[in-house]
Amino acid sequence: MADKYIYAVARIRALEMSLFSQATIEQLLAAKTYKEAVSFLVEHGWGDGDTGLNDSDVILNRETEKTWEVIREMVDDMSVFDVLILPDFFHNLKAAIKTVIAGEVEADIFYDNVPIKGDEMVKIIKDRNFNALPEYMQQCAEEAYECMAHTGDGQMCDVIIDNGTLKAILMAAGDSKCDILREYAETQVAVADIKIAVRSCKTAKNMDFMKRAMVPCETINTDRLAKAALSGMEDIVRYLSETPYSGGAEALNDSSSVFECWCDNRIIETIRPQKFNAFTVGPLVAYVLGRLNEIKTVRIILSGKLNGLPDSAIRERVREMYV
Repeated sequence: MADKYIYAVARIRALEMSLFSQATIEQLLAAKTYKEAVSFLVEHGWGDGDTGLNDSDVILNRETEKTWEVIREMVDDMSVFDVLILPDFFHNLKAAIKTVIAGEVEADIFYDNVPIKGDEMVKIIKDRNFNALPEYMQQCAEEAYECMAHTGDGQMCDVIIDNGTLKAILMAAGDSKCDILREYAETQVAVADIKIAVRSCKTAKNMDFMKRAMVPCETINTDRLAKAALSGMEDIVRYLSETPYSGGAEALNDSSSVFECWCDNRIIETIRPQKFNAFTVGPLVAYVLGRLNEIKTVRIILSGKLNGLPDSAIRERVREMYV
């Protein structure tokens, strides 16, 4: 089966040519206004051509849809990509619970690139038909629903679902034969644990909260991380300096936004070697991650332009490009 992905990888190589380089991102950063930045994207084929210049969310969402449409054309078994789709899937669960319990109905809050679309997810939650969900989501969904219904605690509802997401990502990656997916999942969970520690330190959360929110993984000792968070940011940085995330410790000394940028850049560095692999699903996974990273970076730039942030503040949030 070594030739299973040869055609798909060849097509991905062609698509990589249209990804934004760091130089292209610099051009986007140089746009003087938000409207000029959106015009730049439209000129580069983003959106569907008939999208108005004020509809950046529509443009970016459409680019995400295009990415998955291309992958579906090339791959018969999309379960390979479960690790990447799970955050959107659990987002739909979170949005459905808040829609049903809290009445927080907003347009376009659901993702379509998942096994259960928004309307169907809302019906499942409204009927409390949790068995209609995948097994890995059922307990999390019921617990989050009960929490929201009886306490109205939206933050704890988020914690429960985010925790379920991370566990599902690790499980899906563990079942995968793709090394890059396993490494990606490990990094995602470890980074999430670090972010929980940082936020808990800043908001004086206790050990019980952190244990409820964190998910153990191979590269982070969550007990040590949580204890460090109780002591202060210096202890978090000190602990991280002993882990594979020591570079993140240095970034944390600058700011949380610099740290998040470091985390995403680390993933991009991890996937770059897949450019030289033509016989596995790895290059397709790397392309999707690179594309989503590109879209995320463009969203950051547009948000900065729209809110009048100085270029220096936007630039520190800009991620490295895959190409």
